[in-house]
Amino acid sequence: MTELQSMCEAQQLTAPRLDGDQLGSWEATNRRPQPATADLLCRLYQTDAQGVGLAGDYRGPATATAVTAHVTTQTSMPLATRAAAVDSGVGTDGDRLERWADDARRSVDRILVAGSVSPSQLDLLDERLFWLRRQYIYLPPAPMLEMLLTELGEVQALAVDRQPASVQVRLSEMTAILATLIADALMKLGSLRQSRAWYATARTAADDSGNADLRARVRAQAAMLPYYYGPLESAVALAREARLIARNRPSPTGAFAAAAEARALARQGDAAGAELAIRHARNTFEQSGHGVADDAFAFPERRLLLYLSGAHTYLGQSRQARLVRDQAFALYPNRAGIDPALMGLEEAICLAQDHSATEACQLASATYLHVPEGHRTPILSARAQDVLEVLPASMRTARAARELGEILALPPGTM
Repeated sequence: MTELQSMCEAQQLTAPRLDGDQLGSWEATNRRPQPATADLLCRLYQTDAQGVGLAGDYRGPATATAVTAHVTTQTSMPLATRAAAVDSGVGTDGDRLERWADDARRSVDRILVAGSVSPSQLDLLDERLFWLRRQYIYLPPAPMLEMLLTELGEVQALAVDRQPASVQVRLSEMTAILATLIADALMKLGSLRQSRAWYATARTAADDSGNADLRARVRAQAAMLPYYYGPLESAVALAREARLIARNRPSPTGAFAAAAEARALARQGDAAGAELAIRHARNTFEQSGHGVADDAFAFPERRLLLYLSGAHTYLGQSRQARLVRDQAFALYPNRAGIDPALMGLEEAICLAQDHSATEACQLASATYLHVPEGHRTPILSARAQDVLEVLPASMRTARAARELGEILALPPGTM
């Protein structure tokens, strides 16, 4: 520490006895030097307590500005590394390299043990996330969005710090699930640009986790947005990507991806492709077993039937679609969000395809009005609008069609 000794001699101060190892021990532990030694270090580096992480401030008005760049560079290094740099004129090259290696090792060790999340914290986060996934099925999207964003903020507050790999994986998985549900809620509320952005964030987080099933699940879920709002090519591409990631293994996620592809192909007019995907979805689901029913991030039988209802509807297979819907309705509880309403509107589309225009519009109106206010969001009105678009142009001016259009045009909260 020739620089420190020279400064002490020049200013007639008592030099402390210390070396690079002593400085390293201060940085690696909670121990701190004596105040007098701390002051000398501040004098040496011409900085303050924040600069060296100790105590004292000897910056004068004339020197504070001049040394800013130097201090910024110096304080970006560990304390022991800065000491080795100052002491570079003493000892052999081998000695300096060994000190450098020791300093680097201490720094790496500190980083590796710096994780701030305990296993019990992660377990509690998982419990809260599962509770939110269950609530998501029943609660309207607006209050759910607030709860999801709050929970995501807590997860990100932990993820922003460096964590051990196993912890970081779990945090990335939680982020992917929360981002997916946020995207879905925004889609239901009609915020399509934000929904697309959040689905992209969900895919990034899922990829970061390295969990193949989660990566596939997020993409299958993301296919919902272009299925309802276009372009259909994107819905097919996302569903196929999900199937590739799932590698056609018998799992609920594999069935989900196939079902999402089936209904997108059906709406696109690819009957052969849709029929093949329907068979694959059914076979995969039967081999994988039924998923958990009360989890928004699961794929239970009733959700499979919801997707198959859409596929059969747009294939023009009204009879098969009704059979599927009857099975699905029996599996939904009394409070089940908008899924039953979506199937009711698909029933109205089938009636419109069968040239029962009045019945189709009346069913669509009744289904739309029956949904509780909080769930009567833009996605539902968009699906009801689809009923009108399926009608022949000559029937869109009929009384029942006009009444449905007027209902859909009413501002929120007026019914």
